[in-house]
Amino acid sequence: MLPLPSRHRPLVLLACVVLAQVLLLAVQIRRERDVRLIRVWAVTAVSPFQRLGATIIDRISGTWTGYVDLRNTRSENERLRAEVAELKLRAGQLESGAAEAQRLSALLAFREAHPEAPMLAARVIGTSPVAGNHTVYIDRGSADKVEKNMGVITPDGVVGKVLEVYEKTSLVLLVTDKDSGVGALLAESRTQGVVRGTGEPSVWMQYVINDENVPLNERVLTSGQDRIFPKDLPIGTVVEVTSGSPFKQIRVRPAARIDRLEEVLVLLSRQELVGKPEEKSP
Repeated sequence: MLPLPSRHRPLVLLACVVLAQVLLLAVQIRRERDVRLIRVWAVTAVSPFQRLGATIIDRISGTWTGYVDLRNTRSENERLRAEVAELKLRAGQLESGAAEAQRLSALLAFREAHPEAPMLAARVIGTSPVAGNHTVYIDRGSADKVEKNMGVITPDGVVGKVLEVYEKTSLVLLVTDKDSGVGALLAESRTQGVVRGTGEPSVWMQYVINDENVPLNERVLTSGQDRIFPKDLPIGTVVEVTSGSPFKQIRVRPAARIDRLEEVLVLLSRQELVGKPEEKSP
């Protein structure tokens, strides 16, 4: 500590004496409820700091509690989102299973409705990687007595024919492929022609003369002349007719949903089906 100048010492001493007397008086003087004055002063001096400290602590505590609550809320939201996603996945699986059961039930009902024609159920397991090549692979092959040029159908109608056969798989050429061809006839007039694919979702019926009346929505059936499909299986429905040279241009929408193939039937013989199925409306 720096020494005080000699001229200031009396003043400092006087201030110390006055302060000491004030403190003694504060200790001796009592206020209401027997509270000493010095205690009142002390409380008055300390209270603002206590209030400030309490405010700071409350704010820190509130901030921390809010942070913890926010973290807990986020965790709960993430858990709920995960549960919702799992429930959606399960619902999708249940819907897929129900749809598959419905398709398999339709295949079974179709087979039971035509016991005179031997056929084999197969599952589509892949498609051709070549662009514009409309072919699919099925999980049946020579081990299941599948042979080349056997017809492939669904309960709705013609799908295509077996193009290549392996031991446990086969390649099926779809009716929409540009290299496909199916002997066909118009259901009402029995006029015959050939249905060919163009690599597009629809197919075209050829070799029908311009003089022939072909109404829209006319059903197109197999003629049996291609020696692949039995007679009168649904191929599709006429959706467009224009005159050409020398034959009409007839666009046909396939009866089978070629773009949604999952299960099919392989016809193990050309035995005609009794009570042929009517083509379903799309």
